[in-house]
Amino acid sequence: MAAGLLAVFANAGNAQGLPVDQLRAKHAELGNKLSHNQFRKPLTLDSSESPAGVTGNVYALIDHPFATAAAALNSPEDWCEILILHINTKYCRASRGDQGSILNMIVGTKQDRPLNLANRLEFVYRVAAQTPNYLQVTLNADQGPLGTRDYRIVFEAVAVDGGRTFIHVSYAYGFGTVGRLAMQAYLGTLGRSKVGFTVAGTQADGRPRHVGGMRGVVERNTMRYYLAIEAYLGALSTPAQARLEKRLRDWFAAAERYPRQLHEMERDEYLDMKRKEYLRQQAGLRQALRYA
Repeated sequence: MAAGLLAVFANAGNAQGLPVDQLRAKHAELGNKLSHNQFRKPLTLDSSESPAGVTGNVYALIDHPFATAAAALNSPEDWCEILILHINTKYCRASRGDQGSILNMIVGTKQDRPLNLANRLEFVYRVAAQTPNYLQVTLNADQGPLGTRDYRIVFEAVAVDGGRTFIHVSYAYGFGTVGRLAMQAYLGTLGRSKVGFTVAGTQADGRPRHVGGMRGVVERNTMRYYLAIEAYLGALSTPAQARLEKRLRDWFAAAERYPRQLHEMERDEYLDMKRKEYLRQQAGLRQALRYA
């Protein structure tokens, strides 16, 4: 359950200058790593941990023109379509609040349970910057379940040569004593054998030793959300009535390329669960519109 509770994105890096210049500089800096890495695709992932929280980052080149990606990723409704692909997202609905657009998100375990047994997150959604070649979307939530807090979400995209787009998906959250104890309980039981992607050393048999603990959780969920963005964009050219099925199948297939980190259930189980959750999400949206 904790893996689902911690599904959030964090702020971007510390470079100076305008955000678009920072992201372009990062693209140039990562040139070789994007070409040669363990993922066998133009992608890098990193994470960090402090006494007060954890952070994960994905930088990647995607094979979509910037105009296409930016148009598809700049509304709260688009993001609910993306977030629902994650194995632990049970529900997401965009609405309007005093602070503007709100994403009402429910997260829980991979098992199908009533929503009143899951946990709610309320993100304030904002398009922080949008130009003909740069997009930044932010989501912020002051409080989360089990003592987590200060959820900070940033998605960035910039146009690069070759008709492609360079993106940054980053997430972080903070926690107090209660949150840390809850996470430690998860890591000592259900999450004991789970690992992330960063190689932290070599095992006695010569195989790589990957990070575990809180960094492992952050890295797994960062990757899951990046794959959701890719699956969402990849289905845009599909007829509208077939997009959901393509997104679900593509997300699962992409996650299964990394079974050590991301395998949780079999494909048919995932597809059946997500179809039901999507129908529930759409029913909630229709009801909200009826009484708006």
